[in-house]
Amino acid sequence: MEKAYVLIGCELGAENEIVGKLKKIDKVKDARVVYGDYDIVVEAETDTESQMDSLITKKIRQLAKVRSTMTLGVVS
Repeated sequence: MEKAYVLIGCELGAENEIVGKLKKIDKVKDARVVYGDYDIVVEAETDTESQMDSLITKKIRQLAKVRSTMTLGVVS
């Protein structure tokens, strides 16, 4: 089981729209708007590392209005 937190920077005012889309993606456990250097934090869980890579690169990063991401992989 792979678990990660993905921090997302997005276009101004797009936070709620993106969170709504994120919550519909399989393997995304939660998505919340936050204050600080990033706009959204995502909790994701997959069965394998390759699934996590695909989730982040092909689904999360490809969403319109997402400007940047930082992934924090959970080790324990």
